[in-house]
Amino acid sequence: MSDTHAGALNHQFDTLEQQYSAANMGMWAFIIQEILFFGGLFGAYTVYRNQYHDAFVAGSHHLDIGLGTFNTAVLIGSSLTMALAVRCAQQGRKDSTFRWIVATMILGVIFLGVKVVEYTEKYHHHLIPGSSFQWDGPNPGPMKIFYSLYFCMTGMHALHMIIGIGLMFWLLPKVRRGTYTSEYFTPIENFGLYWHFVDIVWIFLFPLLYLIGGRHG
Repeated sequence: MSDTHAGALNHQFDTLEQQYSAANMGMWAFIIQEILFFGGLFGAYTVYRNQYHDAFVAGSHHLDIGLGTFNTAVLIGSSLTMALAVRCAQQGRKDSTFRWIVATMILGVIFLGVKVVEYTEKYHHHLIPGSSFQWDGPNPGPMKIFYSLYFCMTGMHALHMIIGIGLMFWLLPKVRRGTYTSEYFTPIENFGLYWHFVDIVWIFLFPLLYLIGGRHG
């Protein structure tokens, strides 16, 4: 085993293959519990939408479908760049891996910037749940529930993206140093699974919050 590979192998494992299997299983276990977490939020949204259908439809009409569509395209693009980063890591192409991870970070920052624009607009219209929440139309109570779920679900998704961008900052110096090779790329591949999961969550959030309300004014 080369010195590089010896440094990559943690002491509790016999081989890189064993270490890869353990890390991969750990990531999938993490993703499963994240599915359970977001599943609870989706379940709550479904129950309250069924109970307060008109209010939730009205709430969806006040979300910017244009910005939501743009962000969906951005995240799909980031999944592509992340997949290319993983592929380059598997081939031992560290410069290309570095560039594709940077591209993924840029797309992630763009997504978060758009969410800041959306959140700022909701703030100026006093639609953030709390003591300052104002809704002049019918069903102010159910509308407050809608926006509570909106900010909780999109906020938790944004938090996962912020964590992902932080992890990419951690990966980049290691990629630059050549820590990852065609025989050892486990951290990049596992991070790719994490990033794809975050993207898939948005693929469900976008139609649930923005689209199924029908007409948008």
